[in-house]
Amino acid sequence: MKVLPFKIPKTQNIGLIYQEDKEKHFYDKFHQHEEIQLCVIVKGEGTLIVGDTINKYSSGDVLVIGSNLPHVFKSDASVIKESFMISLFFTKSSFGKDFFLLDDFKELIPFFDKSISGFRLLENKEKVTKLFLGLHKSNNLTRFIGLLEILKTLVESETAELASFIYPKRYTDNEGKRMQNVMDYTINNFDKNIDLYKIAEKANMTPNAFCRYFKQRTNKTYFTFLNELRIENACKFLNSENSLSISEIAYQCGFNNLSNFNRKFKEIKEVSPSKYRKVSGFK
Repeated sequence: MKVLPFKIPKTQNIGLIYQEDKEKHFYDKFHQHEEIQLCVIVKGEGTLIVGDTINKYSSGDVLVIGSNLPHVFKSDASVIKESFMISLFFTKSSFGKDFFLLDDFKELIPFFDKSISGFRLLENKEKVTKLFLGLHKSNNLTRFIGLLEILKTLVESETAELASFIYPKRYTDNEGKRMQNVMDYTINNFDKNIDLYKIAEKANMTPNAFCRYFKQRTNKTYFTFLNELRIENACKFLNSENSLSISEIAYQCGFNNLSNFNRKFKEIKEVSPSKYRKVSGFK
């Protein structure tokens, strides 16, 4: 089974795939699949990387990942021992090439447009979660009807974009494996010193070639991405009740210099770490 691109297991001749993931960790490899993924996080929290953008997810979130949109869920197992996600997978042509082109489905056009960059639901999350939970013991027809109800609610609700930049080409197997190696290494080692030579080696490229490669596919430099990942993890510490000082958090997230950490944090979050912690209710 290829990691990138990833093939969603399909055992029957059906257009809609229903899947439950109950694990300590969700599938944690940077990957993409042809199917659009609608999912609800019943239980769990962690970091979600979609395209070029780092997001947080937590229990109750309703998320949409677009067709061939690279992504990875990095579960925080230190908070919740078992994560639980329910997903629906389908393509625009799963029910026939022209199915969603019928006038009957005109009002769903915004859904497919927004799914390209992925989005999270900002309202009606409880309603959509209830619809997802009701699919557990349903037959295929009832799940299809449920999908239409979910899509209707998504179109009528306020949402927020997940990815700010989408690489316009689908990854080849070799290119996908290369990007997966880069992302996996970064996610698992962001708290350590990562220099340009080390990360370029993971991609089997020269430093200059790697810089061009990463910028072309994410619209940002590698070290911008690395700092964003480090800051998002720092936010987890600042949002939790712990006795770590800001300097200790900075060190645990890969910053060896407190002033650099403070500067990068304010650049990305537009507030200082101390103010962020204060707003979160932890001092």
